[in-house]
Amino acid sequence: MKKEYAVIGLGRFGGSICRALSEEGMEVMAMDVDEDRVNEYSTIASHAVVGDSTDESVLKSLGIRNFDLVIVAIGDNLKASILTTIMLKELGVKNIWVKAQNDYHEKILSKIGADRIVHPERDMGKRIAHNIMSNNVLDYLELSDEHSIMEIVAGRKMDGKSLIELDVRANYGVNIVAIKRGKDIMVSPQATECINKGDILIVIGADTDISRFEKNLVEE
Repeated sequence: MKKEYAVIGLGRFGGSICRALSEEGMEVMAMDVDEDRVNEYSTIASHAVVGDSTDESVLKSLGIRNFDLVIVAIGDNLKASILTTIMLKELGVKNIWVKAQNDYHEKILSKIGADRIVHPERDMGKRIAHNIMSNNVLDYLELSDEHSIMEIVAGRKMDGKSLIELDVRANYGVNIVAIKRGKDIMVSPQATECINKGDILIVIGADTDISRFEKNLVEE
């Protein structure tokens, strides 16, 4: 079954996460108190809802505890961000990621049990979306609108196979430019180099090709 995500707060940061998850075909519920923002994402997200996330009855009516992950991306309202996080925790949401405004906000979020705290000035929305969707993707760097570098953990399907056997360039259009193995890193690895499960692969290519590579070869 597809995982279901909820994004609360549709400013620039929350909106970019919502858009990136939706573009990858994920089930996303978008929520904001601003009707205009919600209307903007009504054709992008699976569901778009106008609502106050500090109102427990609203969250319950949406079945918020059934979502696999909820991202709290509320803008400048620290009180709303903190109250929403507390309520999500109390309602039993399994995984809560929250946008922090500053270090003070981060300390509070840590104390009330946010599972992950994100600083938008340090983490691009698209990068966060990739990390949300895949346990295999460790890091993500956007080179352009269509090309990226990713750190991807090698899975079972690649274990014991050489780069020449996998021939990822021909089959997927991506290049493995380095392999991290423990404390060692191999830059421009030889074609005869075998990959072990758990190796970290530094992959470069078009976003669509990397996504295909990850889905077909990396995911268990």
